[in-house]
Amino acid sequence: MHTITIVGLGAGDLEQLPLGVYRQIKNSTSLLLRTKEHPVVRDLVEEGVAFRSFDEIYEKHDQFDHVYEEIVKELVSEVQIHSIVYAVPGHPLVAEKTVQMLLDLQKDGRIKVEIGGGQSFIDALFASVGADPIDGFQLLDGTSLKVQDIRMNQQLIIGQVYDGFIASEVKLTLMELYPYDYEVALVTAAGSKDEKVEHVPLVELDRAANLSNLTSLYVPAANKMETTYKQYATLREIITTLRGPNGCPWDKEQSHQSLKKYLLEETYELLEAIDEDDIDHMIEELGDVLLQIMLHAQIGEDEGMFTMEEVIESTASKMVRRHPHVFGTVEVENSEQVKANWDQIKKQEKNQNDLEPMLKNVAKGMPALLKAYEYQKNASKVGFDWTDAKGAREKVWEELKEFEREVENNSEKKIKEEFGDILFALVNVARFYKVFPEEALAMTNTKFYRRFSYVEEQVQLSGKSFEDYTLEELDDYWNEAKKKNIK
Repeated sequence: MHTITIVGLGAGDLEQLPLGVYRQIKNSTSLLLRTKEHPVVRDLVEEGVAFRSFDEIYEKHDQFDHVYEEIVKELVSEVQIHSIVYAVPGHPLVAEKTVQMLLDLQKDGRIKVEIGGGQSFIDALFASVGADPIDGFQLLDGTSLKVQDIRMNQQLIIGQVYDGFIASEVKLTLMELYPYDYEVALVTAAGSKDEKVEHVPLVELDRAANLSNLTSLYVPAANKMETTYKQYATLREIITTLRGPNGCPWDKEQSHQSLKKYLLEETYELLEAIDEDDIDHMIEELGDVLLQIMLHAQIGEDEGMFTMEEVIESTASKMVRRHPHVFGTVEVENSEQVKANWDQIKKQEKNQNDLEPMLKNVAKGMPALLKAYEYQKNASKVGFDWTDAKGAREKVWEELKEFEREVENNSEKKIKEEFGDILFALVNVARFYKVFPEEALAMTNTKFYRRFSYVEEQVQLSGKSFEDYTLEELDDYWNEAKKKNIK
């Protein structure tokens, strides 16, 4: 079996090439280059080295994956005839997708690969910016940079920042986390005689000149905590500190039980912000709910019961399992099929059987209105339901009549019971019309609050007190609020 020997052209000029790599290139009878756009290649041309490059493949495709696939296909075809030397920029094992694809083929026994060495641009880049890699760093691809991949407490080296478009995309991604004036460094041809290091504010990244396929971006680690407030790791560190030996006495005293009321309060405040469509308020209240979750997770970790990572793992694995139409091969046509699949998977996960009470898993701590909704929804799944909304509406009138009868009988216990039946029947009607009863009541509460606040304001402006008004006069103010469309 013939061999593909892969060598690296280094980060800069010919003087940086290891002697062994230079000899392999010079002595090769079949030299193929991923790209000829590299300073070393100019020197090789002057020395009369013959080669073939794959640059024309880049012109044929819009996506790099397709480029790499075709290059690998041609290399595999060529090595069936004779051994070849394949030269790539930098080191073969650093940020070289085609090399990884070739190594995968070798694992399958389809080809034979040897790594001939080379010099990575990483060592030269750290020397160029005067930084120490032992402090920790990430090597990321500028063509596929994602916010969730970035760790701000580490140095970043972002490769493939070869033109203004990529630089602009990288800039926009980084500015989701870093300040606009955060200083970064563009390093081109690191370590060579043509090396260029340009320090610029992040916001000006895509305006820099001299971008090329030898350009990488260096982003220093963010050492100030306030710079990293947008990162999950920072919030985790803050919560750990608050609960730690030198933390806050109040936070250290809290337990799962003591925090329950705060979780409920923050949840309802979030619902209010959603109803008001107040984005700033939503951001704040989502953060407050997240804080409660983080505190509960930290208490779990402090007590040796569970960790935040276990909470995240549980949710992530559940989402993947219950969305086989997204993460698997199951096909669905509408959201109803999604819900049916979800319920079936959930049933399998909990090892439910036909003898287990169907309503058992409805949370006991739910408010009564929510619990009624969940009870009815679960019962409807097995056909225990009205055939249409008309039957549900008629049941409301039936319960109203029974309530009026008990009012006439002046039976306190029965009045309460029948009033509960009215509410339960109304929840059924809401469900048929796809109205979430808790949300509907919350909206009405908000509307009442605003309209009554208007009445209160008018009373205060009049210089009188509520006792000076009749109900009819106060009702006139209420009707004014309605006309003003106060909701």
